Amino acid sequence: MAEPLLDGNRPDDAHTVARLTAESVIWLGTTCPDGRPHHVPVWFCWHDPEVLIFTMPAAQKVRNLRGNPQVALTLDSADDGQDIVLAEGRARLGAAAAAEQIAPLFTSKYQAMLGTEFNLEQWRNTFSTPVLVTVSRIVAWTRQDGQLQYRSVP
Repeated sequence: MAEPLLDGNRPDDAHTVARLTAESVIWLGTTCPDGRPHHVPVWFCWHDPEVLIFTMPAAQKVRNLRGNPQVALTLDSADDGQDIVLAEGRARLGAAAAAEQIAPLFTSKYQAMLGTEFNLEQWRNTFSTPVLVTVSRIVAWTRQDGQLQYRSVP
């Protein structure tokens, strides 16, 4: 596994880590074969510098990633548009070994959302293709001490 991108000892990075850990949905941006952008909301798990996503094997995003593994990831804005997290990276389809190392974090994050009638194992039978994104860049704007702060890593 690569070195973490974010420094949890920095207040701005700690805030970004907290958002990436707690948010339930991130927008995954891929590129269609004809060059059109394709953005979809997905469940995800952050394990700096990686993001784990599971998808249905026949989804458009899978077809797009086969042709171009470069992705953009975006959290919804917060704090009236003054709390923004964007990321760029490279996706690997079916990275099963790495995905299984992170999967317990994914399970603990989403099990309660699925409720008692539908467990994560059943969900993963449908969303059976792991997508592991190695994040190479994070851009974040956060409000610190009343001031909007910008940070790009690296």
